[in-house]
Amino acid sequence: MQSSTWRVRSCIRCELASLLTRPRHRHRHHTPPMDTNASAAGEQRITRVLFCGPHFPASHEYTTQYLQSHSFIKVDVLPLEHVPQAIPNYHVCIVKSMKLDSHIISRAARMQLIMQYGVGIEGVDVEAATKHGIKVARIQSHATGNSASCAEMAIYLMLGLLRKQNELQISIQQRKLGEPITETLLGKTIFILGFGNIGMDLAHRLRPFGVKVIATKRSWTSCTQHPSKLIRSNVDDLVDERVNHEDMYEFVRKADIIVCCLHLNSETAGIINNDFISSMKKGALLVNIARGGLMDYEAVIKHLESGHLGGLGTDVAWNEPFNPDDQILKFKNVIMTPHVAGVTEHSYRTMAKAVGDVVLQLHAGQPLTGIEIVN
Repeated sequence: MQSSTWRVRSCIRCELASLLTRPRHRHRHHTPPMDTNASAAGEQRITRVLFCGPHFPASHEYTTQYLQSHSFIKVDVLPLEHVPQAIPNYHVCIVKSMKLDSHIISRAARMQLIMQYGVGIEGVDVEAATKHGIKVARIQSHATGNSASCAEMAIYLMLGLLRKQNELQISIQQRKLGEPITETLLGKTIFILGFGNIGMDLAHRLRPFGVKVIATKRSWTSCTQHPSKLIRSNVDDLVDERVNHEDMYEFVRKADIIVCCLHLNSETAGIINNDFISSMKKGALLVNIARGGLMDYEAVIKHLESGHLGGLGTDVAWNEPFNPDDQILKFKNVIMTPHVAGVTEHSYRTMAKAVGDVVLQLHAGQPLTGIEIVN
């Protein structure tokens, strides 16, 4: 661990200074991408991998460990503010929470692949990447345990709200026993907003709790016609009522708990707004393990204050890192975790292997496998 961490963190200033003084290649499409580091015949070619920013540190640490025996792969992590200047020197970029707009992408003269350490790529200008001949990819959540980890976090947040986690701590401090009275999942109706890999893993784990599951999906045909019999049977066994997005308001009223598992895009941004929350049953709970931008912040505050929203459990925020002094944390019925739903030892080790294998394939000029290319 010590040696691999040293490779990532040591001499960052010196490394950055070196990067910024290297000549930029203007004709990327006319030069074999993996030969750009070889100045003489027989010199070892280096494939350079950039992790953007210090957050989610296990991503670059575990990937570095996985690739440490391959001297022709160089893994760096740079502060977000240094990425625009340094990006011309890299072949692969792992964005994490970085926003890669068209301006930054236009500077990525050697870039061949932009990836997310997970599934969300809403911060990448995919059209600009396509224009510059750069592939954009995500790691499929079901193959790495990421979706299972997120499903577990959703249940944790549900139980935390039902069992009044914050009030329990107050009771301990006040030396009280047997209070407050809490709730159980048994008999509850759960509305899963977005029935993808995470939604399916969540429904599977909820069954033993004795709940009713409603789920919404843009197209259920993709499940019923899926070549895997397991997926088709899971949908039939795990969902009591299937809902299309356009009908969701009708079914929101039936739910005791709503869990948001949607991808963030132009159509879903702010989907949990004033109208949505107003349509919820009074006292119902809201859980979000997807993206903070799916929720209208002011609408959530308004309905927490009025008591219409019974509680909020969220692993994601509108702005991250989240402000610990934000007013939303004053509510006893709000539980927030620091974007760690998918951050488990198993999922991060598996995703490190997926990233490392793809980098090795890219270096060798082989077809890229184990990822989902979106352009």
